[in-house]
Amino acid sequence: MNRYVKLVNFEFNRVVKIFAVLLAITLISQIIGVIVRAKSYVNEANRAIYQDKIPKADFILQHGYMSFKQVITSVWFLGPIALCIAAVAFYIFLIWYRDWFGKNTFIYRLLMLPTARLNVFLAKITTILTMTLGFVAFQLIIFPLEVTILKWMVPKEFRIDMGISQLVGSLRELQILFPLSFFEFVLYYGAGLIVVSILFTAILFERSYRLKGIGMGIVYCLVALAVFLSPVLILDFLSIDCFYPIERLAFKIVAGLIVLIGSIWTSKFLLTKKITV
Repeated sequence: MNRYVKLVNFEFNRVVKIFAVLLAITLISQIIGVIVRAKSYVNEANRAIYQDKIPKADFILQHGYMSFKQVITSVWFLGPIALCIAAVAFYIFLIWYRDWFGKNTFIYRLLMLPTARLNVFLAKITTILTMTLGFVAFQLIIFPLEVTILKWMVPKEFRIDMGISQLVGSLRELQILFPLSFFEFVLYYGAGLIVVSILFTAILFERSYRLKGIGMGIVYCLVALAVFLSPVLILDFLSIDCFYPIERLAFKIVAGLIVLIGSIWTSKFLLTKKITV
């Protein structure tokens, strides 16, 4: 366990600079977005009220109240989130291939460490999960700061204040990133963990068998996804109604666990039996 923790710490330290840069981009971009949107609304209100002599009530009737929802739908807010998602997706591959194609073929040093080779796999997948949850946690932390800036800039009579749960609930994409319940959190991020494990196993197939491994990896992904989605394909698409919703959910969870365990076992086999140093 101690060696696994050390490997996780080592892997995360290798990406911490990029991680910090992405957090800084997210913070700066979203704050700029708040300022730009709020200033634009206030300037428009001032022009309408003081230059065009439009009553406040009429202006609000025409343009509506300012709320943070107008910020979260802007590219200033969603852009850095998309960038972080893309960075994590790219790093899923880089975290392995960097070790093979680096200057000193570092993967061989990793695999020769006095620890189970499976710990290398688990440490890398834990790093991906840590990065993802780190981005989510950081976003939730800076939400109140951004809402406060909006309140400073837009007078109370021109705005509608919304809580974080209301803001997240107003946009489907945010509900996936920031689930409103612990159960949804486990489902969404558990599914993400399974997908990452499938991709990791496909990468190890390619590394084990080279050109032939590409085809093997693709076939493995298709089979794993078919098993993962089998409850949906069988129960939902065929309109089988003899099961309760909780039973349908149980089937989906079991299918996900089968795929996750299968990916871990297959990766362990490839690391110990097929990849030599």
